[in-house]
Amino acid sequence: MAQRFTLGEIRTRTYKDRDAWWTVWLVDPLASRLVWLVAPVRWITPNLLTMGAFLLGFVSAYCFAQGDYPWLIAGAVVFHLSFVLDCMDGKIARLKGTGSVFGAWLDYVFDRLRVVVCAVALMGGQYAKTDNIHYLWLAGVVIFLDMFRYLNALQMGKVKNDMRRRLEAAQGDGVAPPMFVEETDMEQPVGASTLTTAVDSKGAERPVVDVYGDFRAKLGPLVKVRNALVRQRIRAHLFSGIEFQMFVFILGPLTNQIMFFTILSAVLLAAFELLLIYKLYTATKSYARTMAKIGVTSEAQAEAGAVAAGHEEVEQVVDLEQLDANTVGATRN
Repeated sequence: MAQRFTLGEIRTRTYKDRDAWWTVWLVDPLASRLVWLVAPVRWITPNLLTMGAFLLGFVSAYCFAQGDYPWLIAGAVVFHLSFVLDCMDGKIARLKGTGSVFGAWLDYVFDRLRVVVCAVALMGGQYAKTDNIHYLWLAGVVIFLDMFRYLNALQMGKVKNDMRRRLEAAQGDGVAPPMFVEETDMEQPVGASTLTTAVDSKGAERPVVDVYGDFRAKLGPLVKVRNALVRQRIRAHLFSGIEFQMFVFILGPLTNQIMFFTILSAVLLAAFELLLIYKLYTATKSYARTMAKIGVTSEAQAEAGAVAAGHEEVEQVVDLEQLDANTVGATRN
């Protein structure tokens, strides 16, 4: 048996600055206590927990496929336990420093496969029971939106990284790399920042660039609501991929209102994704103005400068959950 961490240490070292409200309220309180229980056991690794969560996903899918209400309740409970276990893998990795690039890939792929299997089982079971072909269409909608959500997050992360490295290159040698304003005030973000410099986690002073100022200015009074949420560790993106899955695979089966909650969650997810896309659009406009002030007037010029300065293009973002938090602002859970 290895060292047993205190519950306070687990919270400090594994809780994210911002997370989904479902995770903050309904998962972290249980997951942190389970981590306290299993962390000293050396053979319980993040990858083992990831595979365990995936197997529980298959058990949930089996329950969903039966179609009857008692089985739906069982499937919903098992799916929630699967998600709790999936959150534990990242907490163990951060707590013990045992995370890996392969583990992040495994976590991502198994999460996507679990959604596909459970969507087919849930909607297929309802189709077999009711002969209502709309359930088959809903299975396709669930799979498509889940895939789009995470592909969109990946591409947004890539765009953000591109803006950062081009800004860094444009500022010239000897200048510290820039920080985006949301990275300087994670706990209580402001509505309109006047910061020009900030100190990073290593104690170095770096210039601050606010590419999201226009977007926050358009939110007006909602910024106060956002700040209140973030002070509770809840990200302002209130309906992400996590809430989408929980509505479809937990609330729908528990209430026996699968079609209603699936359609509702699809509409909410699409709306929030469109909001993120608009946020990205305003950020790119702010970024272009900042680059123009430096003297860079085209993306080709910006990219050439970045390559010449040795800032190579980022081809892939592995850390999906942190990426997700930053794009709304998706480490492993």
